[in-house]
Amino acid sequence: MAGRKQFDVDEALRRAMHVFWRWGYSEASIDRLTEGTGLGRGSLYGTFGDKSTLFRKSLERYAQTYHPLYEQALSGPHPSPSAVVAAYLQVTLNRIADPTVPDGCLLTVSATQFPALDAEGQAMVRAMIDGLRAMLRQALLAAGAGEQEAAELALCTLATNKSLAVLSRTGFSSEDLATVAAAAARGPSPQAQGGVCRST
Repeated sequence: MAGRKQFDVDEALRRAMHVFWRWGYSEASIDRLTEGTGLGRGSLYGTFGDKSTLFRKSLERYAQTYHPLYEQALSGPHPSPSAVVAAYLQVTLNRIADPTVPDGCLLTVSATQFPALDAEGQAMVRAMIDGLRAMLRQALLAAGAGEQEAAELALCTLATNKSLAVLSRTGFSSEDLATVAAAAARGPSPQAQGGVCRST
């Protein structure tokens, strides 16, 4: 039929998401996007709009794919705040270990290139990060953490999550990443003085 798209739009978006995930917004050139999706420029623009719009659609697709996994992991019940942290970071480790996707995290690499994004892209990245933080805080409260502890530990867990994504892109082993996650869930030793990243 005339005018009918001869490609799978959802698959093309998944591939575009991987291009942004691998290269980041700044280095995800139109040439790389056309090569990665298998679409010509006309089809790419005609289907998804400009690069900024395609990026936002890719980020939305990423959230739809992975954020429900975090929601499920945090749904509990969890016996302690430490168990919440461990469950959350295990989702991150599982994604990093998946050989079918790029290393790291699309949300993290997008945050590192924040100034390159337009206002809508920046707002979307920040809203997604804030949403994850709020999700963690609620799960920690449900596991028995106090208000201040839940707020602090949610922030520290989120920071650890982003650190794991960065380390994975620089070749750290799965064993090293698991060590980071386990230490974050365990919290500081009893001898440690101060510090907010406690999960006991």
